[in-house]
Amino acid sequence: MDSVTRAPLTAGERQALAEGIDLPVYRRRWTTLLVLCLALSATMLANTSLGVALPYLSRDLGASMAAQQWFSNAYALVFAGLLFTTSALADRYGRKMMLQSGMVLFGAVSLYVWLFVDSSGELIVARGLLGLGAAMIMPVTLSILTSVFPSTERTRAVSLWAAVSGGGTALGPVIAGLLLEVSSWHAVFAINIPVVVVGVLAGIRYVPSHQGTRDETLGGIDLPGAVLSTAGITLVVYALIEAQRVGWTAPRTLLMVLAGLVLVALFVLWERRAADPMLDVSLFRNSGFSASAVALTLVFFAMVGVFFSLSQTLILVYGYSPLGSSVSMLPMSVVMVFIAPQVPKLVERFGPRAVIASGMVLAAGGMAVLSTLTADSGYWHLLGGLALTALGMSVAMAPATDQLMANVPRERAGMGSATNDVTREVGASLGVAVLGSVLGGGYAANLASSVADLPAQVQDVAKSSLAGGLQVAASLGEAGRGLVRPVLDAWMGGLHVAHLVGSGLILVAALIAWIWLPRGTKRDAD
Repeated sequence: MDSVTRAPLTAGERQALAEGIDLPVYRRRWTTLLVLCLALSATMLANTSLGVALPYLSRDLGASMAAQQWFSNAYALVFAGLLFTTSALADRYGRKMMLQSGMVLFGAVSLYVWLFVDSSGELIVARGLLGLGAAMIMPVTLSILTSVFPSTERTRAVSLWAAVSGGGTALGPVIAGLLLEVSSWHAVFAINIPVVVVGVLAGIRYVPSHQGTRDETLGGIDLPGAVLSTAGITLVVYALIEAQRVGWTAPRTLLMVLAGLVLVALFVLWERRAADPMLDVSLFRNSGFSASAVALTLVFFAMVGVFFSLSQTLILVYGYSPLGSSVSMLPMSVVMVFIAPQVPKLVERFGPRAVIASGMVLAAGGMAVLSTLTADSGYWHLLGGLALTALGMSVAMAPATDQLMANVPRERAGMGSATNDVTREVGASLGVAVLGSVLGGGYAANLASSVADLPAQVQDVAKSSLAGGLQVAASLGEAGRGLVRPVLDAWMGGLHVAHLVGSGLILVAALIAWIWLPRGTKRDAD
């Protein structure tokens, strides 16, 4: 009787069963995606909301440009160093467990910062712990998504995931700006707490904990791979972050980079012979996988490295309030939210190679527009560059991510997701380090002649950061009024070079995508 009355399976349900997805998991996949996007938004809010608070951290904590970079890089360093390890643990012992544990850690650290932290050192340590929580959260959101959606719906799901990622990135500064209008910078960390609470409670019910969220066939953790990958990535990123302070060609920098690269090479050699590798290095022989990984690294290098300084520019150069600064960047979120869901149609019509390369060219054009900003530029000039950049990123990021994930076996989705996130975080941390150094070095060089008559210690303060230069100008009273304009022009000159470098790197990523990505999707070939 049941066989007669039971409703026939839909085409989507048949596809899900064919790909090994349980029907109950498949039927609540969109609710699962909503929970995953909520968890993802916690990491996005934490990462981008801090930018609006940098001028206040510089003032209240006496944070130099280097310390401000560490507020960002402590998060990125731990995140990048542990992504493969946390993803491998999630694949073996349960992605839901890793997701929920990471959310709890994220919320606890955010609460501690909100209530107790009052020094740069404490904040850097806390940001590192938030990076650990993010390393537990972010890769499993994408790997669970891949496990609950069949291939026919995955591009659409990844597009929505990318839209939330972009929207959360832009929403963080808006909420932070509102909080800074009525409270101290500590309140910026309060953003994470309600998101975490709702995410954990919803995850208990709607994130599957059985089939599709762990690999029952894997053995124990690849301990040598975990140690080598964590040590190698961390050492390289740390060396490049510190290079601005000790020098790019200093023996310490060169030795640390060399040591890190040796450890990464040993990691690759070990993974080639390991029975249960954390990273299947043979995947890089696939042009879709490797080109996507390289392109994503270069794009995030350029984007995060340049936008690291944007909030400071809006507040300290253009005189925006924290809220005004945040709202001025909100159109990026609007563009991403509306454009990203349309990207699968473009991919279906033109293929991933053309869509990804075209999107990156648009983003590079937007970055070039931003490179023409001056201290006197109006909002429409800024909006044009931001909107074009956001349009390009919306078009390129989801299909690039989908190309990478489509070439990873479903049971190793955590490994593929970790590779995706490592490309983003290593690129982001290198971007902050390298382009931050380009900006800081250009600013200091441009300002040198204007502060040459001041005492050496005062010169150092003025050249250490934009906030420092304006602080010195204010401390000189009437005599300092003439220094304000040179400080602003020096900063915008450094920003001009950083934007051009960023634009060039995104064009290189577009070229890589065009040359090495396949015309069609892997699923088309199948």
